[in-house]
Amino acid sequence: MGDCNAAAAQRGGASAAPATLTLKPGTAWADAWQRCLAVAPESFRDDRVLNLWAAAWQADGRALPATSPVDGSPIAGPPRLDADTAQQAVRASLDQHRAWRHIPLAERRARVAAALDALTEHRELLALLLVWEIGKPWRLAQADVDRAIDGVRWYVDGAEPMLEGRTPLPGPVSNIASWNYPMSVLVHAMLVQALAGNAVIAKAPTDGGVACLTLASALAAREGIPITLVSGSGGQLSEALVRSPEIGCVSFVGGRDTGARIATAVADLGKRHILEQEGLNTWGIWNYSDWDSLTAVIPKLFDYGKQRCTAYPRFVVQRSSFDAFLAAYLPAVRSIRTGHPLAVENPADPLPALDFGPVINAAKAKELGDQVAEAIDRGAVPLHRGTLEEGRFLPGQDTSAYLPPVTLLGPPPSSPLHHAEPFGPVDTIVLVDTEAELLAAMNASNGALVATLSTDDPATYERLAPQIRAFKVGQGKPRSRGDRDELFGGFGASWRGAFVGGELLVRAVTDGPAGERLPGNFPDYQLNA
Repeated sequence: MGDCNAAAAQRGGASAAPATLTLKPGTAWADAWQRCLAVAPESFRDDRVLNLWAAAWQADGRALPATSPVDGSPIAGPPRLDADTAQQAVRASLDQHRAWRHIPLAERRARVAAALDALTEHRELLALLLVWEIGKPWRLAQADVDRAIDGVRWYVDGAEPMLEGRTPLPGPVSNIASWNYPMSVLVHAMLVQALAGNAVIAKAPTDGGVACLTLASALAAREGIPITLVSGSGGQLSEALVRSPEIGCVSFVGGRDTGARIATAVADLGKRHILEQEGLNTWGIWNYSDWDSLTAVIPKLFDYGKQRCTAYPRFVVQRSSFDAFLAAYLPAVRSIRTGHPLAVENPADPLPALDFGPVINAAKAKELGDQVAEAIDRGAVPLHRGTLEEGRFLPGQDTSAYLPPVTLLGPPPSSPLHHAEPFGPVDTIVLVDTEAELLAAMNASNGALVATLSTDDPATYERLAPQIRAFKVGQGKPRSRGDRDELFGGFGASWRGAFVGGELLVRAVTDGPAGERLPGNFPDYQLNA
């Protein structure tokens, strides 16, 4: 698959798909699965993955059927444990934690570094699994793996000053994360938590990524890193993974409803927690004229179909500039490239440079399509609706999980698209006439992770940006989680508990001096640094 690393082609306008496309040789799910069986036979068996607990791979749990969002074909599903077995796994993790916390830092560093070397060796297989399991285009799947590896290496290289005067938590860290970034968010966090002296538990996301996480966990477990990987429904596993007294910290990435339930549980127990939740990230346009810069950035905002916690699905635009905004926006959104991430015209061709492939599953595509139709019925104005005919697909391929870009003006207040993150390739635009309306519209979701304000006047930015309820506010440029030494958190309902990023991720999963107040968003205080 060496030619899979070819540089992305120059972006051009949308064009008709080639007459006939074929799956690139060596990239089929069956090919990826056989490679997993060869690389980690202890964790893959026949047609299923195993759970990892008590330092052993266990053939327990009922494996659910699963399909790839790429083409609807069968792939390995999560082997779901029951509540009693999950509780056994947590108790076993505590035993691992009590031993691991006394391992010298030098040895922990060496073991994590060895795990990173193994992940690097199998980088392309991990990325290929992400393509099939969660529909990431090849470029973005590779980037997810690389960000995990490079990010953890930064902690390995700088661990001593971060951990000076700090000790591991009393119990293991329980990780419950969404499906969209298995490597750069979940595996990254797990390895840093282990580096800091904690055993780690991860719940495999129900919607996708279990094979990728299984392979990554197998490579780390071989180096003696105390990882537990289990699958199951939130209802079955939450008592063990959230409320168990053995758990030292709960780290969650996901929606607000589930996050609120976890927040209530950890608050009752006084347990350390890191809860990253969704918010409606907005991009404001006010007294602005650099439209070429906006045109250039719009396609990048559609990476992975906006299935990111830092995606920008809402534009709040000054009404008097709406015509200029549309002239900049529409050509860019019409250039978006989507389709089957592994389809090529000729076997020797590099994999396509797409902005996104499918959304996570056919049910999500239908849900978003229904929300769009309902919003239009209630008064929203469709400004752009792409079609699947513009995409790159195999002959006769199942495309039920694909949704082309959609842009709506003025979603009605009764629509979920008005106040919530769609988590898909749907943009909404709200027009405003005053600065007060601008701020109200940008703060519609009671807190967000990121926002951006585009304005020609630096003084206007300096005056308005502090009033935007987002943790990071960009000046004419998108913001992201950031890597390494950049602080990350959220305002309002978008975050609860300790902030992370750089040294703060280590502080969040270790104990410091008596009476220490961690930076974070807590019920009784908020502290940014």
